[in-house]
Amino acid sequence: MQEPGTITRWLRQLQEGDTSAFDALIPLMYEELHLIAQQRLKRERANHTLGATALVNEVYLKFVNQQQITPADRGEFMAVASQSMRNILVDYARTKKRQKRGGEQMKVSLETVEAFLSDREADEVLVLDGALARLAAIDERAGQVVQYRFFGGLTLDETAEIMGISKRSVQRCWNTAKAWLRKEVVGKVEG
Repeated sequence: MQEPGTITRWLRQLQEGDTSAFDALIPLMYEELHLIAQQRLKRERANHTLGATALVNEVYLKFVNQQQITPADRGEFMAVASQSMRNILVDYARTKKRQKRGGEQMKVSLETVEAFLSDREADEVLVLDGALARLAAIDERAGQVVQYRFFGGLTLDETAEIMGISKRSVQRCWNTAKAWLRKEVVGKVEG
């Protein structure tokens, strides 16, 4: 992991309009993003077609395609990256469900077909995304904590720093959100 000052310096240059700073920043953050992606994908099935490298590359492409990315520090950068990872995984799940219903049909041989997610896994991702949206509508802070901790892989301390609240407040939100999400998600997945 790189020294935080280096990353913050490149982020400041990016905010000041130096587009070359982005090219310098990504290699510095790549290892950390890759570790987070690996942690996130451990929750998916073992023979998942989207690996950690592919997920990080998708995040990179999202960043490149966005004209304006201006996180102030490493924590904000990781928060943006975690939101991007969540969006990518949810988009894949939605695509899987749409294809199951016959959308965007293409002729392909059975030998070339490899499902990205099982139907159950796609349902789980979509149910979790819906539950997170409802949680954020009820308690924005708890929704942010889940976003940073679950999708971003941030520690309690890092989450507290990004949000500008105490570690104890983050822990309370995290515990409450986990219990609420468990109640909302369990039993709502088809299968």
